[in-house]
Amino acid sequence: MDKPAYLGGTPSIERQAHRLWPLIGDEEKRAVMRVLDRGIVQGWQAPETRAFEEEFAAFVQCKRALMTHCGTSALQLAVAAAGVGEGDEVIVPAYSFVATPMCVALQGATPVFVDVDAETGHIDTALARAAITSRTKAIMPVHIHGEAADLTALLGLCKEKKLALIEDAAQAHGAEHEGKRVGAIGAAGGFSLQGSKNLTAGEGGFFVTNDEGAAELANRVRNFSLDVSLDDPWDASRPLDGVSRPRHPASGGSGDRAVQSQAMGSMYRGNEMAAAFGRAQLARLPGLTLAAQKNGRRLAQKLAELPGVLPPRELPGRTTVFHKFRVRFDPKAAGLDVTPRVLRDAMRAALVADGLEVVFWQGSPLPAHPVFQKRAEYMFRGLPGGTDLAKNYEPAQYTRTSALLESSIVLFSQSCPLIGQTEATVDRYAEAFARAWHHRRAIVDAFARHD
Repeated sequence: MDKPAYLGGTPSIERQAHRLWPLIGDEEKRAVMRVLDRGIVQGWQAPETRAFEEEFAAFVQCKRALMTHCGTSALQLAVAAAGVGEGDEVIVPAYSFVATPMCVALQGATPVFVDVDAETGHIDTALARAAITSRTKAIMPVHIHGEAADLTALLGLCKEKKLALIEDAAQAHGAEHEGKRVGAIGAAGGFSLQGSKNLTAGEGGFFVTNDEGAAELANRVRNFSLDVSLDDPWDASRPLDGVSRPRHPASGGSGDRAVQSQAMGSMYRGNEMAAAFGRAQLARLPGLTLAAQKNGRRLAQKLAELPGVLPPRELPGRTTVFHKFRVRFDPKAAGLDVTPRVLRDAMRAALVADGLEVVFWQGSPLPAHPVFQKRAEYMFRGLPGGTDLAKNYEPAQYTRTSALLESSIVLFSQSCPLIGQTEATVDRYAEAFARAWHHRRAIVDAFARHD
């Protein structure tokens, strides 16, 4: 087999062969111009935002979807809607993006970490059970890489312990668990519309739920906790003028009254141009998802034929939308006497030299982030009767998360994710990977000399 570029051969793919994400066509351009022509660019009751919310709720198969300015704020609304606040704890996985624990902290509560399954990266239900204290109010699984987490076991645990289940579905638009779209299977959930996501509006997010009371509370929190309602009358031509409601007769007055903040909140709303752009992207999403699933499954099947290569494996009753394609390595099965980290680094160097987009995406368990290591500066001090944060925030105990990260790479990148690539490009990845793997021993030796 020909040598890979890392060993002096010809690269398999040119960088410009990748398609940048998102794919932008005439529909997206017309959508943004529609907003500019209308002249209404902001407002939680503005026409594009309301239409996007209705369409996304239908897509997720839930009652309510509220647009936010990012995925983190959507998750914070879900935490707030579950009644979580100061003094409470929320159990989160040690493997995710930092937004998962950060949204808990932003609500004044304490994120408590547990390790994940070393193969899938999903939160371990047994470890979550062991982490429950008298202060635990919720568990937040992450549908990591676009694959549904094990909600059956987690919902059972939450029901038993009377906890809220909050879904971090930031990466999982359209993923299913037992035939249901993820996001609002639990009490509530949050999606991201950030630029790399399978559904993007550049920036933005969605809070989703089937609980009308939770939706009303979340809507108030995203509007400075003003005493507004989703059913308030609104004027589509004057969405910035707020709501207009008669005074209560007991107040002794008549006419309109101004709304007031009833608690702590913030401005977590989306905006009209993002909503319009996102609506155009949402219309494309089902077709793009089917193509990504077809390409992802074919790529996984081809890589699984290589000894010591462990591509993503879909689990019974749960689907993935292949937001990220993480590949693990087993040096022993590959016939190599090196550490997983050495093999990981050598293969990344070889594949990048061949023209592939390859990233690590996260380098350590979340508790290793300085914000948690310096927790005293950020009010994570632990509470009587709660979790011992000095122990919980010790990165060394999250051995499965560390093993997953040190033994794997992610094919494709945030700028050029799998969902945006053609079938031909994905097949080139499979061919390039097989070629590099055939020469894996020489690649590891060359990497050792260059390192």
